Amino acid sequence: MSSTPENAAASSTDALRFERASRADVPGIVAILATDRVFGERDSDDPAYAHHYEAAYDAIVENGATTLYVARLGERIVGTFELIVVHALLRHGRCLAIAEAVHVAPDMRGRGVGKAMMEFAKAEAKRLGAGSLQLTTHLQRYDAHRFYEAAGFERRHLGFKVELI
Repeated sequence: MSSTPENAAASSTDALRFERASRADVPGIVAILATDRVFGERDSDDPAYAHHYEAAYDAIVENGATTLYVARLGERIVGTFELIVVHALLRHGRCLAIAEAVHVAPDMRGRGVGKAMMEFAKAEAKRLGAGSLQLTTHLQRYDAHRFYEAAGFERRHLGFKVELI
């Protein structure tokens, strides 16, 4: 096993690897997103919506500031997240990174996939020059709060959101 960030982060989950998502990965990613029913049906793996997800993937790739990653065990996608790196004037102009849409397949939770994914995200953010990595999670996601704190994230901010659609 080499010492790349992907392999270092996956040391406890030997076959786990991280890579940039391809357009062919979109259905597998959406299948994981569609399992999240905490707040109703936000995502659906119904083929009728496929063109929306494919257009979103194309926009992410075109953006340049955002990278969509998948975590794989063998050929199966078992997790996903987006890493957004933005320039800021804060901290002497240092970039900051945001982890977004962090999800692990329900049957893989508690097996180290999320932890390895967040270790990879930290290493990747640092490699890209970010001075910090932040994320948000809903106030009612108590298990997620415990998970992120165990992964080294600190509660520091109060976030606000407004739905525009």
